[in-house]
Amino acid sequence: MRRFRKLGLVLGGYAVALLIAYATTAVLEWLFPPQDASGGMQAFGDSLRFLGLFGILALIPTALALYFLRSSEKFWAAFSIASLAVAATGPVAAFMMGRPHATDLIFGFIGLMKVLGAPLLGIGFLIFAAIAPTGRSRWTLLAASGIEFAVGGYAYFCLLVLGHWLL
Repeated sequence: MRRFRKLGLVLGGYAVALLIAYATTAVLEWLFPPQDASGGMQAFGDSLRFLGLFGILALIPTALALYFLRSSEKFWAAFSIASLAVAATGPVAAFMMGRPHATDLIFGFIGLMKVLGAPLLGIGFLIFAAIAPTGRSRWTLLAASGIEFAVGGYAYFCLLVLGHWLL
């Protein structure tokens, strides 16, 4: 398959993921009109649903792009190390969430999005580990996936079971 066709397939996949996420959000907004009393909260929830759905659907063209790059071992070595570095920021973000006065609003929001998005990254790293061509990059991606799942489990335990951050 030619390079431009591969690129078109991947970009088309992202476009389809974007359209499905947009259409789902529009249909749900049409079926359940927003309440006047909490319009800002409704809009934030809609945007989180849109981003979550797009993130899950975008895993498909991303996995396809990485499958096309299987022959490049240097890329996979760098990608797996970068994935592990991204995953390593998860425990730091989870630790900082228990200290609301230690961070300002922007870092707190970014940390919350990192912690709540950890399961999505964990699923992505798990899929990418299945695609990885070498054992070393596969194990590195599995480690990154494990870190992300641990951070997500910690966050959901704290928020849903305890009702507050543990640390």
